[in-house]
Amino acid sequence: MHVSKWSKYLSFTSNRDWLYRHSFGNAGLRSIKTDLGEGTVMHCWVPKTHNASRPNILLVHGFGANAMWQYGEHLRHFTSRFNVYVPDLIFFGESYTTRRERTESFQAESVMKLMETHGVRRMSLIGISYGGFVGYSMAAQFPDKMEKLVLCCAGVCLEEKDLEEGFFNVSDLDEALSILLPQTPEKLRDLMKFSFVKPMGKWLPSYFLSDFIDVMCTDYVQEKRELLVAVLKDRKLNNIPKITQSVLIIWGEEDKIFPLELGYRLKRHVGDNAKIVVIKNAGHAVNLEKSKDFITHLKSFLFDSQSPNPPSLFPLFDSIWSS
Repeated sequence: MHVSKWSKYLSFTSNRDWLYRHSFGNAGLRSIKTDLGEGTVMHCWVPKTHNASRPNILLVHGFGANAMWQYGEHLRHFTSRFNVYVPDLIFFGESYTTRRERTESFQAESVMKLMETHGVRRMSLIGISYGGFVGYSMAAQFPDKMEKLVLCCAGVCLEEKDLEEGFFNVSDLDEALSILLPQTPEKLRDLMKFSFVKPMGKWLPSYFLSDFIDVMCTDYVQEKRELLVAVLKDRKLNNIPKITQSVLIIWGEEDKIFPLELGYRLKRHVGDNAKIVVIKNAGHAVNLEKSKDFITHLKSFLFDSQSPNPPSLFPLFDSIWSS
């Protein structure tokens, strides 16, 4: 136990996670777990003080790490304008269920139940990758509660036959699962190679990669496999419901996990209510690899139509971003 204690202190991943947790608290959010009943508990970062005059926004993560790691660099751009909610999806972070459901539809229902518990009736949403699947399902199931959607590299319109027909850069589902749920440094390097145009994994010592896996990738591995299998199983474009909300689709031009064609397919499926933005020299992790471009497009889409707020630091941030 003594070694374990010191290992935690020496862990880069654990320390980085602590820093994110500290920054979320400084941004005016608090960490809270909510028992939704029937064996389901969800964790969420919620405003310490809800401002009824502000709109609500939900930031939904994809696979990998937890919500803090995917939105930590972007959080400050939203907290001055929105009541921000950042949940851990089920089987990520501190959220879990004893129920057998694994579909994104169940994830969507659980997130909406969580939001209702916190008194949130209407919201916009940003969903990254798997979070986009969940966000799309929320928009389809609860159209009167969902406002604008941003779907980032979310292969919502993939079909099961795409994998069989060689559409993806993997030979079969097992290979895909071994990369998306890495359990060795080599597989984590593969994931980084698939996610970034210029991956740094090959330069990182295996110790750092093993540390990340130990802290972030060893919980609920089987359940996460089942989530991925459920996304693909019997998926057909004709069965994917239409949504009517205004949608911004953001895609990395060189995405090797969900090829760009899926972005155009999603645009065609949603129709005139959707706009697609393709970011050059970016892969699947476009929110991290091209964070400046990512934020610029989010602001243009989400902020322009919002009612004016009291003066804030956003003009200063904008001048910094454009320099």
